[in-house]
Amino acid sequence: MMENLVLGAMLFGTTTDERRSFALLDRFVDAGGVWIDTANCYSFWADPSGFGGQSESLLGRWLASRPGVRDRVRISTKVGCEPTLAGRFPETAEGLSGGAVKSGIEGSLRRLGTDHVELYWAHKPDPATPLEETVAAFDELASAGAVGQLGCSNYPVWQVERARQLARANGGTGFTAVQQHYTYLQPRPATQPSVVHRFGAVTDEVLHYLEQHPDMALWAYTPLLAGGYTRTDKPLPAEYGHPGTAARLTVLDEIAAETGTNRNRVVLAWLTGGSPAVTPIVGVSTVGQLDEAFAGVSLDLTADQRERLDSAM
Repeated sequence: MMENLVLGAMLFGTTTDERRSFALLDRFVDAGGVWIDTANCYSFWADPSGFGGQSESLLGRWLASRPGVRDRVRISTKVGCEPTLAGRFPETAEGLSGGAVKSGIEGSLRRLGTDHVELYWAHKPDPATPLEETVAAFDELASAGAVGQLGCSNYPVWQVERARQLARANGGTGFTAVQQHYTYLQPRPATQPSVVHRFGAVTDEVLHYLEQHPDMALWAYTPLLAGGYTRTDKPLPAEYGHPGTAARLTVLDEIAAETGTNRNRVVLAWLTGGSPAVTPIVGVSTVGQLDEAFAGVSLDLTADQRERLDSAM
């Protein structure tokens, strides 16, 4: 099974219409894809209502129309970022109180038309709620069988570790995955990638933590910079405008030529074959883009190619 690639369903049901979303989902499963990632807030900014749920609802309709497919896929969804008042995010985000976590999963399961999800994420830290309350709420859902694995997205490392300590101390189910932005190019020092929350970018500290905790998985969102590697109509964000980017792109192009592929495929191969291994989440809008992503995670880089990619700066 192709478990090292996740299909991001963020725009399904809004920017990506139902016909195209179904085609992408069908192709993903037919090609051996397993994990589908969504959130209860997707995509509130793209819907006239100002609220989310469209992605989960579309996935629910797709699952209902494909008997037996639920047993072939694993669903990952999140709680914490859905606005409670339309047009007022992030100040009215639902947060991660015990009540918000409980009502969040109830809504997600209803929209998805299933009785459980395989992975449930805290979407971003909630400074208004004690971490103990959030950890207890997630553990309760895991104990009840409503969710499988637990993960946290856009969290600082110290809070990830603190949450895991709390879970261990209480004999509960702790976080075993982090979801953050990660790609081959590195932003200019002292800048934050424009696509992420405050603690959403993978740093060297995050990588070191994961190296020391092999039970933790890393899922990477926006690994292809929304087309910035290959599309002339999608320029790289400003924070990548520095000499190191030119050096890394040069090596990226060399490896792409050697492998007969392109930048996107090499980036995905670099992510999935590295240490720690990374599971990229790809948000695609065409079947061709999806097939390219599958080709990328199937590409094997030589030790020399990987060393050249790693050392370029």
